[in-house]
Amino acid sequence: METPDDRFYNEEHEWIKPMDGGTVRIGISDYAQDQLGDVVYVELPGEGDTVAKDDLVVEIESTKSVGEVYAPFAGKIVAVNQAVADSPELINSSPYGEGWLADLEVDGGFSADGLLDAAAYKDLTE
Repeated sequence: METPDDRFYNEEHEWIKPMDGGTVRIGISDYAQDQLGDVVYVELPGEGDTVAKDDLVVEIESTKSVGEVYAPFAGKIVAVNQAVADSPELINSSPYGEGWLADLEVDGGFSADGLLDAAAYKDLTE
């Protein structure tokens, strides 16, 4: 399974990629998309939505089950990937690229405290 080194992960199998200006991009890991199976529907948050840490922000429906993505930080949704709503299979084919879910402007700036680096996440999933 692919686990890029340029981002952080949590135990819920979400990835968090720091971007410019205190913003992070979020998505689900290759491991998570593999566990879900074929993704058939994605419900994204609204741009401009304010979220608290651990708020439900994305629902992903697959042929096997429903996956939920929670906000890794408090902040404001500044962008969503409409392409995954239109073509949910992007999550399966490109979970770290075209299958990203949303960009979150983090209240107080990004901190990796409590997150896993790629090596630690690989240990968790192997």
